[in-house]
Amino acid sequence: MSGLKLFRYGAWAAVAALAVVSGYLVFLQTAGSDKSGGLIEPLAAIGGPFELVNGSGETVTEKTFAGKPTLMFFGFTYCPDVCPTTLAEMQGWMEALGEDADKLNYAYVTVDPERDTPDVMRDYVWAFDKRIQPLTGTREQIDVILKAYRVYARKVPLDDGDYTMDHSAAVYLMNADHKFVGTIAYGEAEETALKKLRRLIDNAAASS
Repeated sequence: MSGLKLFRYGAWAAVAALAVVSGYLVFLQTAGSDKSGGLIEPLAAIGGPFELVNGSGETVTEKTFAGKPTLMFFGFTYCPDVCPTTLAEMQGWMEALGEDADKLNYAYVTVDPERDTPDVMRDYVWAFDKRIQPLTGTREQIDVILKAYRVYARKVPLDDGDYTMDHSAAVYLMNADHKFVGTIAYGEAEETALKKLRRLIDNAAASS
């Protein structure tokens, strides 16, 4: 078996491990409730402070998203399938939610800042929907958020001397306080994804 194949198997194993951990966190946070029916406090194992720039070159931090729940996806503009598929699905969720879509924040964070400048990110992400924040930064800034959000991302050399990126494929769900409360898996059924998003919106309304 080639070294590249071994690497890819290892990469997907890491992604699967993240999915298991995320699912367990979601179970812990949704299975318990107090007598009023409110969810228990979100766990802090995923998420944290960061500082990036958006497609207009403006500084964005986790505080930018406070007040509304947030969907966060980590990808890159040279991504051949997972990333454009997920952005298209996100666009579909927004259309299905109608006016309620504006009760959520949306962010697309690059794992490939060397190629994904603010201009490149803006043109790529806004081709799907301008409500999605395209976020990039220095290599150091991106490494900080990848570590805080437990995102797997690694550069994979290609035979022609170029490279691609292997990375986590889940959409992260953060509540109005920007605390992690769950994920939407890559390829998850639209009906299930929308139920999660409506619950996210309802929980934010109930706690406001």
